[in-house]
Amino acid sequence: MLSYVYTVAQSKILYVGHSQGTIMGLAAFTMPETVKMISSAALLCPISYLDHVSASFVLRAVAMHLDEMLVIMGIHQLNFRSDMGVQILDSLCDDEHLDCNDLLSSITGQNCCFNSSRIDYYLEYEPHPSSTKNLRHLFQMIRKGSFAKYDYGWWGNLRRYGQLRPPSFDLSSIPESLPIWMGYGGLDALADVTDVERTIKELRSTPELLYIGGYGHIDFIMSVKAKEDVYVDLMRFLRAQQGMHSSY
Repeated sequence: MLSYVYTVAQSKILYVGHSQGTIMGLAAFTMPETVKMISSAALLCPISYLDHVSASFVLRAVAMHLDEMLVIMGIHQLNFRSDMGVQILDSLCDDEHLDCNDLLSSITGQNCCFNSSRIDYYLEYEPHPSSTKNLRHLFQMIRKGSFAKYDYGWWGNLRRYGQLRPPSFDLSSIPESLPIWMGYGGLDALADVTDVERTIKELRSTPELLYIGGYGHIDFIMSVKAKEDVYVDLMRFLRAQQGMHSSY
């Protein structure tokens, strides 16, 4: 599940992000002109580094160099519901180590607490279409273990960045004054605990943390217990930062 939400409060932006939305958020927070517009940030399953991704579907796609294949074929968007997307999905699933009968778990890892009777409904939207450039950027970071801008190759990087390699996003440049809340789980195969803890270590501030050992990637937004387990604490943080007193 890749999503992000912006809400305006007190002339500043209150940022709430999940999964890939947190990549964009954390990258934006390293930019002084952007972060000054943010009042606080809540990040569910935060992703910056991707060294320890263990999702079998993702690792299979990376190993097949799916991103490079799409570029060579001139495909600018990957949609698994298109005719070409179905053929690609069949190729990815043609592997003894990848169980596409449980596609959601193959993409996100195991999830403890969402309503499994609704899985067909979830799979109407996941995996959702993605631009080839976005996919390639993610795969670059997985392969290199970096949290950096898009790699255009040496010549392209020189033209765009003035250097041979893409600049890294410096998490230590995020102001210590920015209040941050993070929720992450022990079963998450995308936002792995080791990678999340590396992100936390590189921040100058000490974010408020909610760790749920039995939660996976989808549980933080779709668990049948998400209100009690996650959102009570999340709303407490948001109210404390924004002075909100309305009920939810």
